[in-house]
Amino acid sequence: MATRSAACGILASALAWSASGPTTSRAIDWPPPLKALPSPAAERSAQAQLSSSDRGIVLSWIEQSADRATLKYADKTPAGWSEPRPVASGSDWFVNWADVPSVMRFADGTYAPHWLQRSAGSPYAYDVRLSHSTDGRTWSPSLTPHSDGTKTEHGFASLFQLPGAGLGLVWLDGRAGGSEPDHGGHGGGDMSLRFGAFDRAWKQTAETAIDARVCECCPTTAAVTSDGPIVAFRNRSEGEIRDIAVSRLGQGRWTEPRAVFDDGWKINACPVNGPALSARGRSVAIAWFTAKGEEGHAFVAFSQGAGRTFGPPIRLDDAAALWRVDVELMADGSAVASWIEFADQRAQFRARRVDRSGTTSAPLVVATIASSRASGYPRLAAHGDELVFAWMESQAGTTRLQTASARIGAERGR
Repeated sequence: MATRSAACGILASALAWSASGPTTSRAIDWPPPLKALPSPAAERSAQAQLSSSDRGIVLSWIEQSADRATLKYADKTPAGWSEPRPVASGSDWFVNWADVPSVMRFADGTYAPHWLQRSAGSPYAYDVRLSHSTDGRTWSPSLTPHSDGTKTEHGFASLFQLPGAGLGLVWLDGRAGGSEPDHGGHGGGDMSLRFGAFDRAWKQTAETAIDARVCECCPTTAAVTSDGPIVAFRNRSEGEIRDIAVSRLGQGRWTEPRAVFDDGWKINACPVNGPALSARGRSVAIAWFTAKGEEGHAFVAFSQGAGRTFGPPIRLDDAAALWRVDVELMADGSAVASWIEFADQRAQFRARRVDRSGTTSAPLVVATIASSRASGYPRLAAHGDELVFAWMESQAGTTRLQTASARIGAERGR
């Protein structure tokens, strides 16, 4: 992960204030009333993740007891969360605030989880493990999407349903770093972004590289457009420019990665800060964080061409952003994006609605949270007109997953 000095520098950049802010307009009907949603997670829960499909929203998290970690999930129902169910557990897992497991649900109801399991004694030698279930109770034996066999880092995975009901995923792969990752978490080689695919029978049909040199520990993201899957990640140039890039899968091949916007953020360390994607048809919304010029800000941009090109960045924060963004594209073409805002000496989990024209709503303050890693990645998901938020609350030396919801009302055409 990023070194202590690098992390402090990033935090200082994120806290910088800027005289200009987003254009705020009440033309967008916002903010909606926030409703408490009792969490299904117990104490010592963390690593929250939300996924959304035609089947609804799935919440997943890790609960720890002694040296054992358990991945659990719950489905969102009209009455709240379903009873939590375990997926897998182990005493040899890699558990980290930024590289988190997930549980997604296919259109046919199949659940597909992933988690991270250590492969050697080194702290950063671990594998992505995959499983599946048709009933959400019994799970297949786990497998890995990578066949290199190296005792290196494989993580920051993003899962998505491929056209034809198969599983696709991307992950950060450290196989080029040698067999023993160093103290910083990575070996001497470059971190790559790789893609794997499985058919309906869970036979692997692809494993290939998308980008041979990417940021070492920034989360990835993926979405599926009507033209095919799109992935986004933080790239890494030879000159240590670490801007957000996208690649699209079409006719069996991934396109050459292309920058969403020329932020020009040069940083000789990983900011542990990835983008977020959402897609509907050929419309795509992407959110990201950058701290060029000693100012931390969050942005969102839109594409009407399945991610081939994006419009100009629209700033989300009012004063300064503390990274960790999420985004959901709504039926009317607008997006709801979330971020951590730092203002008045406190950090807040916020969300606002953004129109393609650049018009933004007033912010919705979801929760006041810790500005440290203990807050993890706050999450946002949408299904129909319902938004669901998830974040970590830290009290008395322990953490617990919290959730809330909001209904945005009837969608308006644009």
